[in-house]
Amino acid sequence: MTDHANTSVPLRPAAAFGGGALIGALGGLIGLGGAEFRLPILIGFFNFAALEAVILNKAMSLVVVATALPFRAGTVPFGAIADHWPIVVNLLAGSLVGAWFGAGWATKLRSETLYKVISAMLVAIAIVLMFGHDATSGQPLLTGLSQILSGVIAGFVIGIVAALLGVAGGELLIPTLVLLFGADIKLAGSLSLAVSLPTMLVGFTRYSRDQSFSVIGRNKAFMLLMAAGSIVGTFVGGLLLGMVPNGVLLPALAIILLISAVKVWRH
Repeated sequence: MTDHANTSVPLRPAAAFGGGALIGALGGLIGLGGAEFRLPILIGFFNFAALEAVILNKAMSLVVVATALPFRAGTVPFGAIADHWPIVVNLLAGSLVGAWFGAGWATKLRSETLYKVISAMLVAIAIVLMFGHDATSGQPLLTGLSQILSGVIAGFVIGIVAALLGVAGGELLIPTLVLLFGADIKLAGSLSLAVSLPTMLVGFTRYSRDQSFSVIGRNKAFMLLMAAGSIVGTFVGGLLLGMVPNGVLLPALAIILLISAVKVWRH
């Protein structure tokens, strides 16, 4: 993927902080990195080139994910996440490999077709979530070896998608956790963050080998502003988590998926 580099810091500090805060709140509340919303903003509003936007997007998603996990601990304690470590390991077995390959492909391939495929996937998942599963049922779609193999495959695909788009992958991880493993939607949000963090670090490490990674060094002030906004947002979102019922979160996730699908399709 070849793009003309953005060599200047965007002179919109209020927009950088405010955008980070709004997307961070979304991450803290639902367990997302908010990257599907951030990517169109980085490209369309701040005028970053596509690959540079992906790298910045991943850096910001790392901030959101790393802060959202502890901020959500009041509602979903770390002990509950630790109790479900086999699920985290199951998904990581695929996602870490997928993230490494995905980041490598992103530095070489054009992404227009991929964006359209992902948009279709997001719409399909939203429909399944809305009409095909009760968030409070706790019944996994599969069990035993079939569940383990499906988890590795799903993790691999999500790792690729997360690396290629610079996202945390929560939009795909949360439905996978709810549908495949029967996780409660709030627990799924925190488990998603636990899977996303190491997955994103692997992709980020791979991106650091590409010359486009210098976009971070050239835009430190912008990064710090958006990161600060993101931390404030994740704190607020984490507080709201205990006040929002499961019956609201699941439709909200479906709506977010549909909006993200439209944004990614137009990208």
